[in-house]
Order: sequence, then C-alpha cells, then structure tokens
Amino acid sequence: MAAPLSRGTCPEAGLDADEIGLIVPELSTTLDAAPSGHPWCAGAVVLAGRGHVVALHEAVGWAVRYRAYDEPAGRGVELPAAERVPMRPGTVFDLASLTKLFTAVAAVQQILAGTLDPDRPLTAYVPGLAPGLTLRHLLTHTSGLQPELPLYELPGPAERAARLAAEQPRTPPGERRCYSDLNLLLTQTVLEQVTGRPLDRLVADGITTPLGMTATRFAPPPSWLPRTAATEDQRRPWGKLDRGMVRGTVHDENAYAMGGVAGHAGLFSTAWDLALFATALLDGTLPLEPGLGFERDQPWFMGALAGRGALGHTGFTGTSLVLDPSSGAYLVLLANTVHPVRHTQGSAPRAAAATRLARALLPTRRPGPGQRKMPVWPRE
Repeated sequence: MAAPLSRGTCPEAGLDADEIGLIVPELSTTLDAAPSGHPWCAGAVVLAGRGHVVALHEAVGWAVRYRAYDEPAGRGVELPAAERVPMRPGTVFDLASLTKLFTAVAAVQQILAGTLDPDRPLTAYVPGLAPGLTLRHLLTHTSGLQPELPLYELPGPAERAARLAAEQPRTPPGERRCYSDLNLLLTQTVLEQVTGRPLDRLVADGITTPLGMTATRFAPPPSWLPRTAATEDQRRPWGKLDRGMVRGTVHDENAYAMGGVAGHAGLFSTAWDLALFATALLDGTLPLEPGLGFERDQPWFMGALAGRGALGHTGFTGTSLVLDPSSGAYLVLLANTVHPVRHTQGSAPRAAAATRLARALLPTRRPGPGQRKMPVWPRE
C-alpha cells in the first residue's frame, strides 16, 4: 500500500511558490478562442507535487462548454452559461492513451511474477500471432506494426480479435520505433491469455484498488456522468463514428467497440488518482521500468523536465502525466482539448507547465524516498 498523499504548501513540497503560482494563470490563457476558432481546451485540471505532498491542485474553465460542433462555421456551438458544467479539481476525464501506462505496469507485474518473459516470442503465449514479436517489442513500440486498425468496423469481438492477431509487422521487429495502439492491444491479448483474467480486473486488482484509486476505472457507471468532462461531438467526416457529443463513454472508437476496456485506451480517472499512481511509481510501490510503456525525455510535452530522465505519456483527449524520478516531482495535466472537436492542438501548454515545475525544484531539498532501483531484469 502506498503512503497517502497530502495537500500542502510549496515549501513543504520543496518547490518554489512563484514558479508554481504561474502554472494556472498561464493555463487559463489557453481557454481563449484562437484565430482558428478553437481554444486549446475548454477546461483543465492541473496538479503538481513532490514526494507525497501535492502543492497545486486547481481547475480552470469548463468540463462541458459546447452543445455541438458547427462544421460550416468551424467552431463550437456554446451552451447557455447556466447549462455549462464548470471544471472542478475532482472532475473525471477520459484518459485516452494514458491507459497504456496502466497496461504496461500490469505487464511488468506479470514479468516480475514470472508469468511472462519480455523476450520470449508472443507465440509461446498466444499461438497464431506474428512470429518474431516479443512483449518487449510491444512495450517499446518497436514491433513494426502500423499505428492503428479500424477494428470498430468489424461486427463482433471474435472478428476484431482475429483481425488484430493476423496483423503483420511492416518493418522487422526491433528495427525502429513506430508508436502504435496495436502494441498495447496485443499486450492486452497476451495478459488476458496468460492470467485468465480480463484487463479491467488486472488493473483494478493490481493497481487501482491497492492504491485507493477509487475514481479510476474502465466503463464508468452512469452515476459518474455529472462529474465527467465531455470530449468530442463525434461525427463523420472528422470522426470515425457518428455518436454526437461524447461524455461518460470512451472517446476512442476502437475502445468503444470493445465495450470500453482496451489496452490502449478506455480508463477514466481524476488528477488526484493519477497523483496516487505517480507517487506509487516513484516510491517503488508499483514497478517502473522506463523503457517499457513510458515515453522518456520528450521536451514537446515535458518541457524543461526533459533531459533529466523524465518519464510520462500523453492522451489524445488532452491528458498528460510527467514523472521526474531524479527529484520525486510529478505533473498531472488533464484537459478536454477535443471538446467540441479534435483539432491540431499542439502541446505547448503541457510543456510550459512542465517547465514551470522544473524551475520550481528547489536545489536545497534532497530527493525523498522512491527513486526506483532499475532495471528490474537484464536488458537486451
């Protein structure tokens, strides 16, 4: 069980208050409409901390701002002010690809338990998959598989599973990196085969329940809807399905077709719950292997934290998580950037917030407990 988080001050967290104090004002400027008609996001929740002290946890903007997207006008149709839903610190978000981190941790747990070998051919666990692929290839995105498949177009789970299993690498495994949702979908396939348990149970039993992450789950119940941020007015031609304004169900089309439980997308959570996840990774409560599942030192969303061994990931809906193992600091930024429609959003606000956190790290503070002893098994 991880140590509990506490809300504290910047000095208690070993962070400079002036730098942390600039994160929310700078983030608030992204709520204004750009010349394209799209603000960077309708609203956001940001959380920053170090060790087990959360120094910043605030919300800006709207969880639900728009009724629909007006394609001819190129902008959202805003709700009357009385009908909008304000963003709050406890707002629930569709995490999108941050789900991949949970799938990766679940896989590492099975490796440590001896159930899986990261370098053994996947065919040893699931006959019929492409020969030559290993779990390491999947979790490092070096499988050679294409980025995605339109599995949502197939009629049922058997057809989707068969199509995924039949996919062949476009380049030799291990030759180069190509980010692909298929890697984590196949990781899900392997995990479920070797454990005999569905992915949502593996994540709940191995991660969220032990950490007390009560606001994190796949396929959230209807009772969560009032506190959930909306995503996209999902219609063709910009979307792949015609669903209208999506809120409370997963945005990703393949995950939606899979009933909301998928290795690459589908989890919903809050900023506080993700801080619990972050501190558990940093203090060693959860296994953390930087090369498997986590992006490393990516300045485009990690800002000045990149270059220090920072780890993290982003999600298409506007979510991101950055960990700095060298200091024990972490940044959660959850935004509904696809509300009311997907657009070329960029990650400048993510990088700016991470840079503020990097500048806030006080050199007089010694890193607290939790710098993980890595790696946990031999590398290739």
